[in-house]
Amino acid sequence: MATNLGDLTAFVAVARAGGFRGAAIAKGASGGSASSLSEAVRRLETRLGVRLLNRNTRSVALTEAGARLLERLGPALVEVEAALDVANGFRDRPAGTLRLNVPLSAARLVLPRIVPPFLAAYPDIVLEVIAEESFVDMLAAGCDAGIRYEERLEQDMVAIPIGPRKQRFAAAAAPAYLDRRGRPAHPRELLGHACLRGKFASGAMPAWEFERDGETIKVETSGPLIVRVGGAIELAVEAAVAGSGVIYLFEDWLRPYLDSGALEPVLPSWWPSFSGPYLYYPSRRQLPAPLRAFIDFIQALRP
Repeated sequence: MATNLGDLTAFVAVARAGGFRGAAIAKGASGGSASSLSEAVRRLETRLGVRLLNRNTRSVALTEAGARLLERLGPALVEVEAALDVANGFRDRPAGTLRLNVPLSAARLVLPRIVPPFLAAYPDIVLEVIAEESFVDMLAAGCDAGIRYEERLEQDMVAIPIGPRKQRFAAAAAPAYLDRRGRPAHPRELLGHACLRGKFASGAMPAWEFERDGETIKVETSGPLIVRVGGAIELAVEAAVAGSGVIYLFEDWLRPYLDSGALEPVLPSWWPSFSGPYLYYPSRRQLPAPLRAFIDFIQALRP
């Protein structure tokens, strides 16, 4: 049964966007209108003889058949794009779209030093960055590569260092808060403090970890504010600056506030360090030209 590749890509775009209008916006002017995407999905359903999407006036939802098809199509279309991109490698300047799946911390602390010069060096490449804290199948999500820390790397992937190779978690609070509540001299004293905590999408709320002279201490803190790890982290930072409690976050994230005096270090001799993030991608012979260019670019930046 012959099926138009464009109809398949239209279905994937609509399913991921959760609607025809959102898919049309995501695909841009060259991707077609909402009505043309709807017609493409209708053609595909007619050819397959099954309904793939349940539609209403506001959104669409995958049927079981649609969910199964999307699960198989995501990685397959990534391979199709990679195959088509082989010819792109013969261009004088690599072109195309590079999709990266990254945690918010990488989007804030790693990519700002890399993205502007990369885009300047490769003006024909469009970089699409999807920042989220949920652990997702990067290929099934339609991405070419991702950034993760070592303990969360997917198996059977090539991983290369990107960004700083050593980072630290830091605890900090506003000077006024510490004047009022006291300055902890040991991590366990945080049990008596108002702590501003983060929770992952899974519901996990990790303990705060400290280390010094080979000793590691994990503290199950409590406090008046819990934020979802991701977009709401900045709220916790502002609450700390306002004197609501102690925050525990990447040192580089808090560094501007520490340097300005808005926040004061808490237990700095106990701040734990960890290895920096990695760019990871599938091990395959032919990489998309935009990804190959990005890999070469970040490797050239390494000392």
